[in-house]
Amino acid sequence: MNIIDKIKNRAIREKNLGADDALRLFEEGAARPFHLMAAASEIREHFKGNEVILCSVINAKSGKCSENCAFCAQSSHYPTEVDAYPLRKVQEIIAEAEKAVRAGAEMFGIVTSGKRVRTRKEWTVIFRAVRGINELGLKACVSPGIIDREQAESLKSAGLHRYHHNLETSRSFFRNICTTRAYEEDVEALRAARAAGLSVCCGGIIGLGEGIGHRIELALTLRELGVDSVPINILNPVKKTPLGRTPPLPPLEILITVAVFRFMLPDRDIKLCGGREQNLRQLLPLGLVAGANSLMTENDLTTPGRDAGLDREMIEDLGLRATREATPVCSCADGGKGRCRP
Repeated sequence: MNIIDKIKNRAIREKNLGADDALRLFEEGAARPFHLMAAASEIREHFKGNEVILCSVINAKSGKCSENCAFCAQSSHYPTEVDAYPLRKVQEIIAEAEKAVRAGAEMFGIVTSGKRVRTRKEWTVIFRAVRGINELGLKACVSPGIIDREQAESLKSAGLHRYHHNLETSRSFFRNICTTRAYEEDVEALRAARAAGLSVCCGGIIGLGEGIGHRIELALTLRELGVDSVPINILNPVKKTPLGRTPPLPPLEILITVAVFRFMLPDRDIKLCGGREQNLRQLLPLGLVAGANSLMTENDLTTPGRDAGLDREMIEDLGLRATREATPVCSCADGGKGRCRP
């Protein structure tokens, strides 16, 4: 039995591969990427079957963020041309959630720019929107920046299913990406959400200039924190940010990274998110073969995302299936906002 298959069997059995195993997988994957992806696909199938989760988000509050994350179009530190606007109304958020229902999404996320939500008025909008999303039969997710235990419990009481907050990269590389907050602030927010009983979605971005060791370190931190869903974003450089001229990662390196994350987090949801279409190009379907079992579809916050119909077609062509059926848009007088009646 070769080393990839040996490590695969141990990943399934023990679910706690170490850094040495992960580094060996990166080395083996560079020589035999398709063997590594096939093994990762077996791990995905063992824990997740043939189902793929679709989620969608709304950029509910955009721009003017006080943080200086080197990749971000919404940071107030850089002269980008991103739209800036305050928190959108509840009705606008629900209207976007209705589109997600029709696209067959299982989860819908409310994303706000900024380090944290500060005003009672904004929290009221978020709580009301969460309840409205639940009424549509979606699982509500919120990405409001850093929260404390009291806020996490309030979100749980409002019916929130999942809290999303990315670590972006490893602790040892973080100061190269952001200097306006401490890494531990993000970690403590995730712990607060877990303690309140919320599901937690947390991952990062690859292609920031980090090394393989930093990606392994991030995966180990996510496992230690017990996160449920791991979004993997690939840098899509934004002009006038410090990383605006960063060269793209080779598609096969992205796929190898996804596969190694599946080995290291075998029973967690691994979600391909922002930058997947631009960076994987013609190899995009291999992202699911390499071990991902979830996709963020439609919107990528400040840039257009991939059409959900294309994602569903890709899923079906691979012999997989989405966890929810899409709802055809009706031609009623209300423009498809309600349910069709005979």
